[in-house]
Amino acid sequence: MLLPLALGIIIVLGIPGILLEGSAAQSNPEILQRLQILELKQQQFQVTLNTVWVFFTGTLVFFMNAGFAMLESGFCRRKNSITVLAKNLIVFCLATFSFWILGFGLMFGDGTPWFGTSGFFLVSPSENSPTTGANYRGVFTALNWAALPLTAKFFFQLTFAGTAATIISGAIAERVKFTAFLLFSPLFVGIAYAIVGHWVWGGGWLAELGFWDFAGSTVVHSVGGWAGLMGTLILGPRIGKYSSISESDYQQLSFKTRSFRSWGSGGSRSGITPAKRIHALPAENLSLATLGCLILWVGWFGFNAGSTLEANTAAIVHILLNTLMAGSLGGIGATIGGWIYLSKPSLSFIINGILAGCVSITAACAYVDVGSAAIIGLCGGLIVIFSTILLDKALIDDPVGAIPVHLCCGIWGTLCVGLFSDGPTLYPRYGILEGPALGLLKGGGLEVLGFQFLGIIAIAAFTIVFSLLTWGLIRLMLNHSLRVSRTQELLGLDDAFDDKADEFHNKASAG
Repeated sequence: MLLPLALGIIIVLGIPGILLEGSAAQSNPEILQRLQILELKQQQFQVTLNTVWVFFTGTLVFFMNAGFAMLESGFCRRKNSITVLAKNLIVFCLATFSFWILGFGLMFGDGTPWFGTSGFFLVSPSENSPTTGANYRGVFTALNWAALPLTAKFFFQLTFAGTAATIISGAIAERVKFTAFLLFSPLFVGIAYAIVGHWVWGGGWLAELGFWDFAGSTVVHSVGGWAGLMGTLILGPRIGKYSSISESDYQQLSFKTRSFRSWGSGGSRSGITPAKRIHALPAENLSLATLGCLILWVGWFGFNAGSTLEANTAAIVHILLNTLMAGSLGGIGATIGGWIYLSKPSLSFIINGILAGCVSITAACAYVDVGSAAIIGLCGGLIVIFSTILLDKALIDDPVGAIPVHLCCGIWGTLCVGLFSDGPTLYPRYGILEGPALGLLKGGGLEVLGFQFLGIIAIAAFTIVFSLLTWGLIRLMLNHSLRVSRTQELLGLDDAFDDKADEFHNKASAG
């Protein structure tokens, strides 16, 4: 329906171009008035196209919540599935409220280089979006380049905020108190995520310095990964994930089993660091996890391509192809790497490899060619395998692989901007009129890579400190414990929900 309308407008707009060739047309007030009206109609039509595009892609990103729910409930055990699903539902509700009253203003409102000080509750005096550039009036100057209504801008950015909070849910699954997660999520979205977003996308100090992150490898994924990592460290591993192993038994293990399934450095002889055996806690439903992966992959097309905030077809297809290629090569890399290391393929690694490739390309998707996107995704698929192994060796229990996928590959993807960028002048035909300088591997210098590294460190430091303080405060509020009781963890967290009340009473009676 939109295509015939677009063609009609193009045809109509072509007629005045012919008329302008004559000096008589230029001097005719009536014709000039008609040209002004047609120009206004063209602008209104572009705003309509942009709004439809952003609504469509924002809905894809919103639907990623279904993917996260399927992925996490599939990777976790059945006795905790209701809790996992509940967290994935309520987190977006909390994110919406928090981002509306505080987060959007802190992130995009005019203010200081460190945080916004206006636009809370989506209030912007004199707001005249979708007017752009110097003609814009309002307090969200950082978004004045987007020819969209303010509400459309808010909706799209909200879906990103919800995604960042959902990442945390997977990392701390199967042992965190539901109340603790309810308290942490709105504070994370409304403060930590929003402030970091202001630094990068809100015209803050990192943006001024020269840090680039097109769609959120760091702003969304690494920030959520850092917060999840801090929660995981405070909570500790799930019961039964790791167990001690004697020195004699440890020495009898094969080298491959010793390197992957256990952790020991001879410390057990000194009694300081006993070797630990790593026990697999099998995923309950890999069919659900696979469905979740596919939903997330589709949602990523909206995540990356929608970040143009403009219905520019050349830019859209360029970013879409890069996202598809990186996800595909991430899956291939994880398949090959896991097969070599484990002597057999792993569906779990394939799933997380695809997601790792998508995370890895998110920062650079608009600034690199498709060949670079393939390399970025392939390396991301390998990184997710070996970071998973290293986390297990460090006794850091992440049930769904959120930290390797979102944190480790988010860092890698952010560095890729400084490594593979094709420069700011290569893609003007795609509507990408500015961007990072030429990457190191494309003949550029170290400047961009240095700024990317500085941004990673600064954002990591802030998010770690915020998360530790916030988790610590919540811990004090909940009787010095973020974790469910041992009995509840063994029975399953779902017994705390009314949906399992009958089963709980039956167990109690049988006991």
